[in-house]
Amino acid sequence: MIRAALVALLLSAVSLPAQETLLLENGRIWTNDPAVPEAVGLLVRDGRIVEVIAAGEADSGARTAAAGARRIDLGGRRVVPGFNDAHTHFIEGSFALLAARLLEADTPEEFARRLGEHAARLPEGQWIVLPAAWDHEQWPGHPLPSRALVDPVTPRNPVWLGRPDGHIAVANSLALELAGITRETPDPPGGAIDRDEAGEPTGILRDAGQLVGRVTPGVTEEALRDALDRALAHAARQGVTSIQDMCYDYGAPLLALYEEYAREGKLTVRVYCRTWLADGDEEAARGVTAGSGDAWLRRGSLKEFLDGGLGASTAWFFDDYDERPGYRGLPNEVASIPDTFFLRAKAADQARLQLSIHAIGDAAISFALDEFERIRAANPSWDRRWRIEHAQHMARKDFARMAELGVVASVQPTHAIDDGRFVERKIGHDRATRTYAFRSFLDAWVPVAFGTDWPVAELNPWRTVLGAVTRVVPEMYPEGWIPEERITLEEALAAYTSGSAYAEYAEGEKGRLAPGYLADLVVLDRDPFAIPPEELEDVQADLTMVGGRIVWSSGEVTE
Repeated sequence: MIRAALVALLLSAVSLPAQETLLLENGRIWTNDPAVPEAVGLLVRDGRIVEVIAAGEADSGARTAAAGARRIDLGGRRVVPGFNDAHTHFIEGSFALLAARLLEADTPEEFARRLGEHAARLPEGQWIVLPAAWDHEQWPGHPLPSRALVDPVTPRNPVWLGRPDGHIAVANSLALELAGITRETPDPPGGAIDRDEAGEPTGILRDAGQLVGRVTPGVTEEALRDALDRALAHAARQGVTSIQDMCYDYGAPLLALYEEYAREGKLTVRVYCRTWLADGDEEAARGVTAGSGDAWLRRGSLKEFLDGGLGASTAWFFDDYDERPGYRGLPNEVASIPDTFFLRAKAADQARLQLSIHAIGDAAISFALDEFERIRAANPSWDRRWRIEHAQHMARKDFARMAELGVVASVQPTHAIDDGRFVERKIGHDRATRTYAFRSFLDAWVPVAFGTDWPVAELNPWRTVLGAVTRVVPEMYPEGWIPEERITLEEALAAYTSGSAYAEYAEGEKGRLAPGYLADLVVLDRDPFAIPPEELEDVQADLTMVGGRIVWSSGEVTE
């Protein structure tokens, strides 16, 4: 492990000379290109692929190598295009790495014990703000945490700890006091404050993080840089070569940092930034349109929420939650006030900015499609590539509508593994059959892009692939949950590469290993096509290359 880390550090610090030619040979290369589906070698020059060497054509590569190419022996390893994660909270994910020990706690008591140990190392008054810090679904009986659980171990520090889905968090009493949240505080639009029998806040806030966020300290530039460096290293090791990031998480400072890193050649993933729908006028004034930018940093996609999440019971449905009669979830404020979403989205669409809309419950998804139809009728036609982020729980009527409108299903298959533990308890079996409906999307010709929503799920692409191919929910559905929605390994890899590239207007240079495409690829430690599907999660990157530059290596691939 130490040797591999040192090798990675050295390699990631060295950029290849701009004109250096590389010959990757002796591999088993899945190109995702119908013209040459399988290859044994690649010729790379100036960061792009100039030749794909099919089996039986090795002499062509040998002649090129003799002309001075630097040769990398793949040792018979499987190579795939670099993974393009279509939905990340990259900096949040980096901070979540620091909270991993809390998330691993399997009981409330163990969670509190670990939190107390963490708090004891901090100075009095320092906030403890961590995303992805707890998951009550893995605790016996599924009890939510509360300030009563957290207060005894954090008496000197205000606490704000999120569940991985990002739609529910717990605050301790000190944080509630600083935020001014009392029994008299009304629920914010689209959110809720959990209260006990006496009407006092329990510490749980559902899609109401703004109430605490206004008093939490901002992230310093140093902390942001450290987080970006940590996230870049983690992505390289996972074989992730592109991300489509929620840059609004840290706003202008994060975008400026991405710009600096791109300018100075320090990015090791390519970034497509999403900002808020409410910022559409500002983006349009800058001349930004969908897919604006260069190969390293692009923008032009706008995000908006229409509902919450299933784990927090705030996803918006047509029918009641099975476990909560009379309650159908929480539509976001922009969906609750007539024409609010339509007018903002219509203006953004007129400016040729892409809409990336968070919708999880079937009512939220249908609302988005209704509004897209209104916008299409009102505005001139263009290559919109509207996106529904998550698209988790579909109404039967909406698969065909998504296909007809050309809406991309930006989905996260790892959630099928995680949420499979509780979906049917919350919404019943019938609606569950249209949950994470990967097969149905593909069969309906809906464009599909894969991602993780890191840190809601791990950045590891192979856990995502596992979720799509097997739908196994350990201990509950070992044979696969709603198995008719499984897809093949090739379909999963395509959704994670060319599918994600299409979703960000980059299908002409990313997602395939073909002449003219960027040399973004992953050399694997085993062949995913030659192992049982249940072992897919164990696949790892032996080498990650971005634009012809090696950004991670285990040291096993030789020159």
